[in-house]
Amino acid sequence: MSSSIPSVTLNNSVLIPQIGFGTYQIEPDDTRAATEFALEAGYRHIDTAAAYGNEAGVGEAVRACAIPREELFITTKLRNADQGYETTLRAFEQSRRNLGVETIDLYLIHWPYPRHGLFVESWLAIERLYADGAVRAIGVSNFLPDHLEGILAEGTVVPAINQIELHPTFQQTSLSDFTIQHGIAVEAYSPLGQGLDLDNRAVRAIAESHGVTPAQVVLRWHLQRGFIAIPKSTTPARILANLDILGFSLDVSEMALVTALESGNRTSADPATFDFSQR
Repeated sequence: MSSSIPSVTLNNSVLIPQIGFGTYQIEPDDTRAATEFALEAGYRHIDTAAAYGNEAGVGEAVRACAIPREELFITTKLRNADQGYETTLRAFEQSRRNLGVETIDLYLIHWPYPRHGLFVESWLAIERLYADGAVRAIGVSNFLPDHLEGILAEGTVVPAINQIELHPTFQQTSLSDFTIQHGIAVEAYSPLGQGLDLDNRAVRAIAESHGVTPAQVVLRWHLQRGFIAIPKSTTPARILANLDILGFSLDVSEMALVTALESGNRTSADPATFDFSQR
């Protein structure tokens, strides 16, 4: 990777940059420009999803940049309405066409969508795509322990990643511990708590002492915890700053102060009950 951001080695030996560029809620018409800027800034890991409606914009940015494809890591996700064995295979092909790439680096089941009982079938289809070499690593998003146990029992491939909401005020410690204990990497979406965690007095004090922004403090906390994080912004200065987190480190007491901010502040849906089709 040409980016200086460190990588995490997944359970199948594939490397994923520890900081990625998230594209959730970036309008399709704005996605190409934002992604191009992120790539120019040094990001090599781009996260999108079929449900975001902006895979094509990510693909346009990838094709427009001069960065060799093998230096980029592209993640997309299966939306809920496409769960099921055959529908998963078709949805993957559509995502691959939208992105304009031959191989997707990481393909995730976006939500367990548990009331419909199709996530195991979807996982078996994704295992087939992995065996065929269409995707380099496979995983899940928003899976709770019972959902993970379902695919571990029925499948033959351990997920490489569980992408979950995780930030200082909502750490999901039991879930992240369970995930890690099964050899699955933890990837944090909404790593800044949708900005809400940045107003905390302790975070601001740490930022001031290092001469950095509160967002850089929180992302550094993720980095030192070993999590993968995918902050999202369309503001050029913030896109740049979110990647500029290697020039300082948090000491043990500072890490403890940030970790102590846990308050159960969920900002996204509950995976146990989320039942939106994402159409």
